[in-house]
Amino acid sequence: MCRRTSSSRALAVDVVVIGAGHAGLAMSHVLAGHGIDHVVIERGEVAQRWRTGHWDSLRLLTPNWMTRLPGFMYDGPDPDGYMRAAEVADFIEAYATRSAAPLRLQTTVTDVAADPGGAGYRVATDRGDWRCRAVVLANGAFDRPSLPRCAADVPSHVQQLTTATYRRPGDLAARGRVLVVGASASGLQLADEICRSGRDVTLAVGEHVRLPRRHRGRDIQWWMHAAGVLDQRIEDADDAERARRVPSPQLVGSAGHETLDLGALQQRGVEIVGRLAGIRDGRAMFSGGLRNVCALADLKMQRLLDTLDGWAQGRGDVEPPAARLAPTPVPAAPRLGLPLGAEVGSIVWATGAAPDYRWLRLPVFEPDGRLRHERGVVAPGIVALGLPFLRRRKSSFIHGAQDDACELGAGIVQHLRERKTRNTLALPR
Repeated sequence: MCRRTSSSRALAVDVVVIGAGHAGLAMSHVLAGHGIDHVVIERGEVAQRWRTGHWDSLRLLTPNWMTRLPGFMYDGPDPDGYMRAAEVADFIEAYATRSAAPLRLQTTVTDVAADPGGAGYRVATDRGDWRCRAVVLANGAFDRPSLPRCAADVPSHVQQLTTATYRRPGDLAARGRVLVVGASASGLQLADEICRSGRDVTLAVGEHVRLPRRHRGRDIQWWMHAAGVLDQRIEDADDAERARRVPSPQLVGSAGHETLDLGALQQRGVEIVGRLAGIRDGRAMFSGGLRNVCALADLKMQRLLDTLDGWAQGRGDVEPPAARLAPTPVPAAPRLGLPLGAEVGSIVWATGAAPDYRWLRLPVFEPDGRLRHERGVVAPGIVALGLPFLRRRKSSFIHGAQDDACELGAGIVQHLRERKTRNTLALPR
């Protein structure tokens, strides 16, 4: 039960969970199971970003049968399909209702700092303050677009959109070629959609992860789940920080389970060029390393498929290996520059996004502004959820929240039971 402290007019609770998306609600379920008094604060509605922060045609990259949270899972008629964004929002809202999460909606967190009274932390909102002994940062990894510095050099008459502001091809300037920057899942999907609408599209391609949609008759996500690839722990990665920066795979959720890659886009008329290296005098400049980038993505894909085939053979699978995708076709001489304005009327930045912790007033950041944490443990009594490869490769997926929430939630419970002077948050492995 929440308690109002007489001295500060703040409500007191054991744990404040910030964010009512899938990760925050998964943690709420875990805390409730331990009998921990907590609230879930959300600046909008449940699953707000799934309702308002994506383009109209977006679907999950994972099949429906993988969509599950602690004590709740998809039970609809199309387990091998891919949910639309609105369906994901409805799924998460149904979970919040089923779990009776203690929600405080339409409430914006404005400040999180150490409590002056030494009891833990003080969470300030536009609807009053909270005092607590632990805080869960579950506001997501995609609060603000990550734009390259050269975005500031784009001429003012060229339209700029991000994956958070683009909704449909009709949003684009009426004239000119469309430059899509970024060739991970979002960039490929948007380049494909815009091209199908009849527009000329150029896709600037940097580092990417190429995957087939299906392998040996099953969804590629089935293979990575079954073979344990998605359960790889961050401490087993050769380079943890690099592993957390790996782009999302080039996949699309569609009724036909099609593979969407650079070859398919080129067949439909999308021009591919190298990574955007800069903008000079109103001209976009592209790297000349397109062929090498594509060759590296092809090599990594083949290595992963070798791993999956080896796992299948180790289980006694006698089926012959599936046919592999051909190497990515690359133009003989991809262009190295493109005039903005004269030829390009719109740029869509598909260059990723980052969490926004500007309200976190604690010394928990790296010099470059990234949140500093050890497998989700930020500080004594503060944990983060939902970030890429937080504890496992699947950490940022909906179904990946369960294991992380259970482990980090158990650590919070232990923290609450120990002396307030403890300097570390112990977590079970």
